[in-house]
Amino acid sequence: MAATETRLLLLGSVMIFEPVNGYQIRRELLSWNVEEWAHVNPGSIYSGLATLTRRGELERHDVQDGSREVAVYTTTPPGREAFRGMWSDAAETVDLLSPLAFHTALALMALMPREEALASLTTRLAHLDAGVRRQVATHGGMEGSPPHVRAMADLWMGLAATEREWLVDLVARVRAGDLDFAGDPPSWAPSADDPGWQMARDRARYVELLGRD
Repeated sequence: MAATETRLLLLGSVMIFEPVNGYQIRRELLSWNVEEWAHVNPGSIYSGLATLTRRGELERHDVQDGSREVAVYTTTPPGREAFRGMWSDAAETVDLLSPLAFHTALALMALMPREEALASLTTRLAHLDAGVRRQVATHGGMEGSPPHVRAMADLWMGLAATEREWLVDLVARVRAGDLDFAGDPPSWAPSADDPGWQMARDRARYVELLGRD
């Protein structure tokens, strides 16, 4: 996975659960199957958290939790600002053959304010339409190309058309108030046996240990 996408994924996951320890982040990301769709090596998660801490985008706190010392992480103002900028870039940049950045942004969309997410998705739609127009113009001049090259161009145009249809629907849903975004009252809760509830209890304890409100 590209370094920027790893950074986006780790910053976002810490933002969801902070304060949170490294084991919890690793377990949560593995429950998202990131090793399959995001190609994240589970062993790289701890080193990624350390790198973001050195960059000043995360802050590490070593707290005494009962009989053990635990390292917990919170995001910093520069880290949250970096997340929002990277999220917008990933959402707006169209690369039909390498959509991993966009998929990563979608996984973390609920962390963005609704209007910012809507603006980026609308920008992506405009970029997608411009790309389709370029493909149509290119495709029209491919009569002398080998058949397999024309078939590949047909695939690209099909991918663009499919995403455009899906994206138009998503933009309409977001504009109509559907889905949850930062600042919205939650419309969904995990099941009673979801590990997230234990993480919420741990977070409350970490907040107390850190002396935060």
